[in-house]
Amino acid sequence: MKILQLYCNKKQMDTKKLLRESNFFKGISEESLNSLASICIPRKYKKREILFLEGQKGNNIYLLAEGNIQLYKNSPEGKEIVIKVLWPGEIFAEVILFEEEHYPVSAVTLKESLVLAITKQHFYSLLSEESFRNDFIGILMKKQRYLANRIYYLNVHAVGERFFRFLLEQYGKRDEYNVPLNKKDIAAAIGTTPETLSRLLLRLKKEGKITWKGNLLKVKREVWSTG
Repeated sequence: MKILQLYCNKKQMDTKKLLRESNFFKGISEESLNSLASICIPRKYKKREILFLEGQKGNNIYLLAEGNIQLYKNSPEGKEIVIKVLWPGEIFAEVILFEEEHYPVSAVTLKESLVLAITKQHFYSLLSEESFRNDFIGILMKKQRYLANRIYYLNVHAVGERFFRFLLEQYGKRDEYNVPLNKKDIAAAIGTTPETLSRLLLRLKKEGKITWKGNLLKVKREVWSTG
């Protein structure tokens, strides 16, 4: 019994650490963090594993702790339209809390991933707590500001600027990157088409600014000094 209790305490501590380090829940009170950690269910997924499909009845919201997840929709013609590529620290499927009973998009892992799942019913029970409710309202306002800034960023910056900013935000300023995503996923992450990204990469290679072989991307140092 004591061993089981120690295991449960460690599991909650690990979950709290993941929540505390996430972009979405960073800064919430310790009280709210404890409440949230108690209802999170860690789940591991293999590469290209489906979490849920568009139109499926939604019961969970998720926080991505490790890996990458792609949100997409299927057009009437059967074409897959990428909505967003998610990175650790991002929450998704929260729309089922407020607007829709069914998931409006599908979600698939791009690499082995770890998520924290929270049932809708448990989350509603947390919202009855004033401290958590106040924290969550602040979180939603922060996400709204992020989305507004992203719309501005996609409209104002050229695709080349978005590409290098993507590298900076996700991996930091380096000369070499191990990029596990394919070019289609990167195009979705920076709000462009795979064709446009391919033309950009070809131009950057011709200009001697980058080389890309397999997962290894090399960026000339002068790119950062002039950026």
